Amino acid sequence: MSNRVTVKVDAGKTTGEQEHLWRWIGYDECNYTYIPEGKELLRKFAALEDAPYYVRTHFMFCTGNCHGTYKFGSTNIYWENEAGEAVYDFTWYDRIIDAYLETGNKPFIELGFMPMDLVDTAYLKTMDKGNWEKYGQYKEVGWTCPPKDYDKWHDFIEAVISHLAERYGEKEIETWYYELWNEPDIFYWSGTVAEYCKLYDYTEHAVHNAAPGARLSGPAVTGIFEGGRAQKFFDYFLEHCREGVNFCTGEKGTRLDFITFHVKGGGFPFEMHAPKAVPSVESLVHQVKVGLDSIVKYGFQDREVVLSEADPDGWAAGGVYDNANMRFRNTEYYATYVASTYEKIDQLCTRYGIKVRPLAWAFMFPGERCFEGTRTFSTQGIDKAVFNMFRIYGALGYEKLAFESDGAQSMDFLKEPEIGKKDHSRYTGEGGETDVSGFAVKGKNGETQVVIYSHCNDIDKKEDKEITLTVSGLGDGKVNVEHYRIDAEHSNAYAEWLRQGSPLFPEGEQYDAIKKRDGLEKFSEDASLDTAGGNVEIKFTMPTHGVSYLVIK
Repeated sequence: MSNRVTVKVDAGKTTGEQEHLWRWIGYDECNYTYIPEGKELLRKFAALEDAPYYVRTHFMFCTGNCHGTYKFGSTNIYWENEAGEAVYDFTWYDRIIDAYLETGNKPFIELGFMPMDLVDTAYLKTMDKGNWEKYGQYKEVGWTCPPKDYDKWHDFIEAVISHLAERYGEKEIETWYYELWNEPDIFYWSGTVAEYCKLYDYTEHAVHNAAPGARLSGPAVTGIFEGGRAQKFFDYFLEHCREGVNFCTGEKGTRLDFITFHVKGGGFPFEMHAPKAVPSVESLVHQVKVGLDSIVKYGFQDREVVLSEADPDGWAAGGVYDNANMRFRNTEYYATYVASTYEKIDQLCTRYGIKVRPLAWAFMFPGERCFEGTRTFSTQGIDKAVFNMFRIYGALGYEKLAFESDGAQSMDFLKEPEIGKKDHSRYTGEGGETDVSGFAVKGKNGETQVVIYSHCNDIDKKEDKEITLTVSGLGDGKVNVEHYRIDAEHSNAYAEWLRQGSPLFPEGEQYDAIKKRDGLEKFSEDASLDTAGGNVEIKFTMPTHGVSYLVIK
């Protein structure tokens, strides 16, 4: 492929609405929400121009000490007294919801997992049931079990939604999103697919009894590969909602307000000396395509879709000390991966006529070493390059403009069913082409905003592309051009951290120097250009992994 790329934008030609499909984030540890570091990050999202952002987290119904730890959390929302009567305590649950709202965001409420006193212990096949009172058994597997009584589960859900309506107002809570469970096709659910459908039917009835206008979804399955377990679970659920007998009402079908499933670009197991591996853009996008095909098959193409975990890989809490390949999360690579996958998902939105929202499963971890390599937006309060991608997104307008790039990767990979079956823990990306593409929109004040990304799955590839950007339809006169950049040297606190000697816990002037580089930075000085016949031509160089954001006004 040539190192010269031509990008053309027609500022006078609107091609449709630019959905702000990126306004969804999430993380495992619900109790991190209200700690100072959690609120700090949530405020940063709320400060973006297109806020509020919708926030999803796991373990919201779990029993425990309400103290955040890696891959677990709890609220003690439900327990039963000696008479078997339900007792509710919303203290910690409300604290989480309050934090979303106080910071200027909106809840994406995951209805899960199972409170200890509602667990059907018959599903604890490998456990010593005589020791059920030991909390360790519950934390290990009990929270994944179906309820011992579906009517009690129904009452519990109705009580939760009624409480939210009373505390925050019914109109407010109907602007939120609700989802039943998380990845029930794997170890997060100890029941069968039919039992999940039963749980959904009872949940749907309870939710809409309490708040008829609330939006409820499922099934939040793992990445959908052709012929795989997740696809079979997904199809079964969709068919049940369309044609099945409702377990709760006995009627045909079940209300499904929107649909969720997950997509991942690869996997990184604990392997300190792992061979080179990177996430695959193509695999993630292919999973989206397979899921949308099922949605069309069962006649749900009029529903909104949220990819309630959309990530380059599947282990948020692991870092570079667990698998060195996770270094990409600290770098500009993470930003360009998001730019590439989200742009291709947007193409699928247009192709299928379905609104698809990828939810970035990333947050922060308190107490970690600086640039630990966990899947986070910030580290020790220092924003990573990937967060600057969201700063760009947040500033964009809502009118899509005509955009074309002769360096863009074809979407023909969607025709390759085996693409999603690669062993991603060993996928290197070597030999892959650099994808130079993007999009353009009309800004809120009439300016032209152009986003151009350059990405290759191979993290080690070094290749400069000479970009010629031509923007037409500007009218005669002069325009001012602002050019922002994310790459190895710009908008990248990690690069400064390396220059500072990679301190594990930087402080004082050293911390300040790193923190100073964590915002969105300009690539060049502002330029005033003449428009000849309403056109301007801008030339610049793009590295293999980089994002340019140009504002022309």
